[in-house]
Amino acid sequence: MKLMLLLIAGGAVVATALSRPAGTGSPDPAAHVRNQFSFTVHAAFATVFPLFGADRERGWASGWAPAFLYPDPPHDSAGMVFTIAHGQTRAVWVNTAFDPARGVAQYVSVIPDALATVIDIQVSPLDSATTAVTVTYTRTALDPAANLHVRSLGDHDRGQGPEWERAIADYLRGLQ
Repeated sequence: MKLMLLLIAGGAVVATALSRPAGTGSPDPAAHVRNQFSFTVHAAFATVFPLFGADRERGWASGWAPAFLYPDPPHDSAGMVFTIAHGQTRAVWVNTAFDPARGVAQYVSVIPDALATVIDIQVSPLDSATTAVTVTYTRTALDPAANLHVRSLGDHDRGQGPEWERAIADYLRGLQ
């Protein structure tokens, strides 16, 4: 997925932030960006919502390879904890909400001393065969050295709707 490539490309920025002692950063305030995108999936809510669990996302998200710490064996549920490699760094992810009844999933991801991300996903049935998805990324630099990287990720996040919509549609077509 393009996001994985952007994260790897930003690895040098993150590595720079990680290599500096705390408190030696730039006088610039930490960057904080919030971006949202929406798309429609031509499938029932009961089919679509589970695709936003970290384990099930492997089916449609190219390059998505979570290493689960909890639960073991992996399955999608509130409280999942896993890591994702980003070049030389590793992000820790925690699922803070996975509620099919409300159509809500939320993840918090942290690359220590560099970047914190909150991803809110809202999945809503439009009718019996169509589902709306809204994804909100909120990213904060944990060190000003990561500001440019955070802003670049934010710019990238805004345009992800069509890519996610296409990837999920392709995945669902392959199941038929």
